[in-house]
Amino acid sequence: MSIVKVNRCDFVFNHKSDNYTQQIMDATKGEGPDLIIEMLANVNLDKDLNMIKKKGRIVIVGNRGTIEINPRLTMAKECIVTGIVLMNSTPDDWKEMNASIQTGMQNGWVKPHIGQEYRLNQSALAHKDVINNLGAQGKNVIKL
Repeated sequence: MSIVKVNRCDFVFNHKSDNYTQQIMDATKGEGPDLIIEMLANVNLDKDLNMIKKKGRIVIVGNRGTIEINPRLTMAKECIVTGIVLMNSTPDDWKEMNASIQTGMQNGWVKPHIGQEYRLNQSALAHKDVINNLGAQGKNVIKL
């Protein structure tokens, strides 16, 4: 069972499946999701714009190239498409994020999942595995 399902996610979809967008639409009774956190906008943004619920929000946190979209999709859905990058965060933003994560961990609703563990002398292997990632399940950790 996937990590997200174990952590009580109601629905899990594999974006590599041919019909994953239809599965999402079916699960949302044809309305689409309220929020899409997009990790690869140059591949998925057009699909996102077709799926997003009216007045929904797409937050782009990852991208590896350009994409051409039809702005009419944003107009028809009256949705918000925005980008975010952590390096623009202020010190106060970082404090707020840290406080939220700490609270979540203390209250049990943030549960970091450790994937692969490496010894310090395996750092080169850890780096190679990150570069050649074929679908990590959790965070890779180097133990000191």
